[in-house]
Amino acid sequence: QVQLVESGGGLVQPGGSLRLSCAASGFTFTSNAMSWYRQAPGKERELVAVINITGSRTNYADSVKGRFTISRDNVKNTVYLQMNSLKPEDTAVYYCNAGWYRPTYSWGQGTQVTVSL
Repeated sequence: QVQLVESGGGLVQPGGSLRLSCAASGFTFTSNAMSWYRQAPGKERELVAVINITGSRTNYADSVKGRFTISRDNVKNTVYLQMNSLKPEDTAVYYCNAGWYRPTYSWGQGTQVTVSL
């Protein structure tokens, strides 16, 4: 059974940082690209960042380029999202999934990120 368990969200002030983690199980992690998505209230889920199987290639949404960094640990079957210089518009529920620009599995519960004073 595929499980995607996101963690690390919270309340942070503008300009702050958070590091999200996604522990994956139930599929061959090392054979899949991984991605982070987010969904803000009243908006559609959007792709934030993707990373290939080896971690040698990454792509980002224009809105987060230069502020967010996606990485992965193929021993721990975990993908990370380091978020710096956070803005109120980054407030959303963040999800991970397998796949390159196309989610592969059912969504996990996500982790809430709130950027506010």
